[in-house]
Amino acid sequence: MPIAEMECRQIVVIGAGPAGAIAAALLKRQGHDVLIIERQQFPRFSIGESLLSHCLDFVEEAGMLDAVQAAGFQLKNGAAFAWGERYSEFDFGDTFSDGKPSTFQVQRAQFDKVLADDAERQGVEIRYQEEVTAVDFDAPQPVLRVRRMDSSEYSVQAQFVLDASGYGRVLPRLLDLEAPSDFPIRQAVFTHIEDRIDHPGFDRQKILITIHPDMRDVWFWSIPFSNGRTSIGVVASAERFKDKPQNLDACLQAFIDETPSLKNVLQNAVWDIPARTIGGYSANVKTLHGKGFALLGNAAEFLDPVFSSGVTIAMRSASMAAAILHRQLQGERVDWESEFATPLKRGVDTFRAYVEGWYDSSFQDVIFYPGSTPDIRRMISSILAGYAWDQRNPFVAEPKRRLRMLAEICASQTS
Repeated sequence: MPIAEMECRQIVVIGAGPAGAIAAALLKRQGHDVLIIERQQFPRFSIGESLLSHCLDFVEEAGMLDAVQAAGFQLKNGAAFAWGERYSEFDFGDTFSDGKPSTFQVQRAQFDKVLADDAERQGVEIRYQEEVTAVDFDAPQPVLRVRRMDSSEYSVQAQFVLDASGYGRVLPRLLDLEAPSDFPIRQAVFTHIEDRIDHPGFDRQKILITIHPDMRDVWFWSIPFSNGRTSIGVVASAERFKDKPQNLDACLQAFIDETPSLKNVLQNAVWDIPARTIGGYSANVKTLHGKGFALLGNAAEFLDPVFSSGVTIAMRSASMAAAILHRQLQGERVDWESEFATPLKRGVDTFRAYVEGWYDSSFQDVIFYPGSTPDIRRMISSILAGYAWDQRNPFVAEPKRRLRMLAEICASQTS
């Protein structure tokens, strides 16, 4: 790669979203030189608005908790599930893992800017509206080609690169690391509304997950914000959209019209923003790390939005990578596979087991089963709160086997 204008930095982070901001702040707090390159200008829209409790552990670790708490986001203390007349809720203050009792539901444009601004306050340099267009990891140290908004270019040499580019998946694309996901292709159609919800059963401090009454693989999210607005979206496989209007607003409304409980909750809503869509979002990679780089969050793998695990995985990967990279830069010998990839995947695989169980209905049966013991509900609540790496939890240590056994018990006692 020919080099024109060149600079040298210790660490370059691609992307200023939650993973990038937290990784950069953690490394800066350890005394390292960190540059973030961000393609967009903040604030900018992003999906993934319902945080899990575990997220705040990493926000706190990065010294950003005060800034987040001062931003006025909607408190979230759990998750609620609805299917027809059935309703079940889980309290994040009553979990096996004894983690944070609450978190927030956030408009990501504001939340991501709060984190990025705080990273800058801590001394991290962020360059907005610049894009990494080419990379060279064959050189003694990684070299990135960067294009500015005015189309001028420069190169930056770094000792290490962290890719936190999210759906942009910069290094997976440029290094041919992308691998197919084994999840079926699904599509989400979503918008923000002025909700005007006065339904007595609606809890603004919880995300509401509603299942379509006739198609259990079709579900909706309702994420209320502190300003009287709500994020509403539907997720379904491609075949479920075939008989729906092509217009996204009409499509979303048609799904809601088929779901009386949700239609009732949203009966006073003002639909004032055009709907958007995202599809085929599940992604995977061949490796999470290589010579001079590591992949964080959605840049590495994204499962499914159903349990809001994306930001949690992103922040967890940022915290882990920052700690390992600090040791490496101090001259320690580290093993990115055993210390980063393997333990990170352990939690991702826990989430994966419950996502798969959601779509084959076994986990739905568990969620709505009225006879679950308090201890089991606390273990499940821990996972819903994001503590998918707590190996003390039997439903984390053996997610597939435990879920299968519990689902069979629920089925046998309701048949």
